Amino acid sequence: MRCGRCCLADMFACATEKDYDRWRREGRDDILGMRDAESAMWAGDHFISTKTGKYIRHCPFLSLGGELCACTIYETRPDVCAAYRPGSSYLCPLFKK
Repeated sequence: MRCGRCCLADMFACATEKDYDRWRREGRDDILGMRDAESAMWAGDHFISTKTGKYIRHCPFLSLGGELCACTIYETRPDVCAAYRPGSSYLCPLFKK
């Protein structure tokens, strides 16, 4: 659907050391730098920046464009994003109870 709902949950903040190791091998300083810039922390039901204390509203790699969204790091997105299946969570408009 490319609605971006799952990206609004900022799954990027759930990246693992395996993801970080891959990005280091790939030389993805853009991704690693964003992690350091935000320093995200789970605060119960949302993520906040430990540097600014501000609520992080969506993945920083989500490209919002009209009605369609896109992942700007799709080929090397975190494993949590790659494993996500549309409709598997209440986050998705395709979710059925």
